[in-house]
Amino acid sequence: MRPSTLRTLKRAAELTRQNRLTEAVLIAEPVILAADNYEGDEILRWLADHVTDFTGETDEEIR
Repeated sequence: MRPSTLRTLKRAAELTRQNRLTEAVLIAEPVILAADNYEGDEILRWLADHVTDFTGETDEEIR
């Protein structure tokens, strides 16, 4: 995944935790839509692996 894509996803997670979902989507959507198939797969894996980055919950709270 390109470093700029990763930075954008991390920023979107930060905004989501701050209850700024609209802004998070506005910055993440263009990056996700511009990804090729390979990077798109990497993005999906990253999102699945980092769901708590968006929710602010810890693994213990989820269980």
